Amino acid sequence: MSQAIPQKPLRVVVWSTGTIGRHAIAGVDAHPDLELVGVWTSTEAKSGVDAGELAELGRELGVAATTDRDELVALRPDCVIHAAMTDDRVFESIDDLTGLIRDGVNVVSSGPVILLARDGTLPPEMIDGIDEAGRQGDASLHVNGIDPGFANDVMPLVLSSLSQRIDHVKVSEIADYSTYYQPVVMRDIFGFGQPMDTRPMLWEPGILSTAWGPVVRLIAAGLDVTLDEPLVEEVERRPAPRTVKTYSVDVEEGTMGSVRFRVIGTVDGVPRITLEHVTRTDASAEPDWPTPLEGDGCYRVEITGEPQMKLEFSHHGEHGDHNVSGMIVTAQRLVNAVPAVVAAKPGLITALDLPLVTGRGLVAR
Repeated sequence: MSQAIPQKPLRVVVWSTGTIGRHAIAGVDAHPDLELVGVWTSTEAKSGVDAGELAELGRELGVAATTDRDELVALRPDCVIHAAMTDDRVFESIDDLTGLIRDGVNVVSSGPVILLARDGTLPPEMIDGIDEAGRQGDASLHVNGIDPGFANDVMPLVLSSLSQRIDHVKVSEIADYSTYYQPVVMRDIFGFGQPMDTRPMLWEPGILSTAWGPVVRLIAAGLDVTLDEPLVEEVERRPAPRTVKTYSVDVEEGTMGSVRFRVIGTVDGVPRITLEHVTRTDASAEPDWPTPLEGDGCYRVEITGEPQMKLEFSHHGEHGDHNVSGMIVTAQRLVNAVPAVVAAKPGLITALDLPLVTGRGLVAR
């Protein structure tokens, strides 16, 4: 099934202007099939400011940001690209997204990642509620990005199409987060720079399965396997060997500096699907842990079976930084999915429901 080609530019609202949202604004502006008609901001000081200025494009786009949600819905956009922070307000954001599709606006969103897969994480009645809202508004909701998202759903499932037998699928993010700017995530959620005996909520039992378990469940759905319950969680945190200053938090020697965690799906007790993260705030720390083949970060897919396969995906911006390009690829996964999501069935949809999404129309001219 080919990606639907809109007959006219689709009208798009970008929701938030932060680390992902500003790149989404630039992405919509560059896309020949999309037209930016509105921008939402949570910051009063940004209300009335032109989107081009907020995205640092060096020119105005003629679209001013607003804090008024209803004003944007009244524009009757074809789609909202929702790039607001959801990690610290999961259920409130689900209400926000459900309200948008109930009002007839399709949504692609970078979170909450708990909605990456349909089954196994949220109660079925919550998924049914999202589907019913989609039917009422004849609109779809798709949550994706790069991780959780493309690097650990589409990429491993496409690679699996080369398999004769699959014994185990492992998807990994291996990255230096020192230039990643997201203080809430870095200090409060991960606990970087905090004493080793501090217990952020992310490391409490069951939370990793909530946040990254949907990746494991989506791969399982794509491979048609039924996982044992619950998923298995493994966490190893290590102190910083020296003091470093990151973009988000100062990490003093002896405070938490690195973490390696896994969420594992088993079938009849045998590990079959593993999601692993190796996250450092100092690229030279923990040399015994996996490292990228090149650069400061990568996504890796390893399929054990017949044949044995390994695929490593890395990226960096024009000026070299992989955390900036990480925000760009997250934004562009959403931007480029807009036509397919607008054409999709109503309700919550996953990567398994979409046709091939490409960068159609983006080759430089």
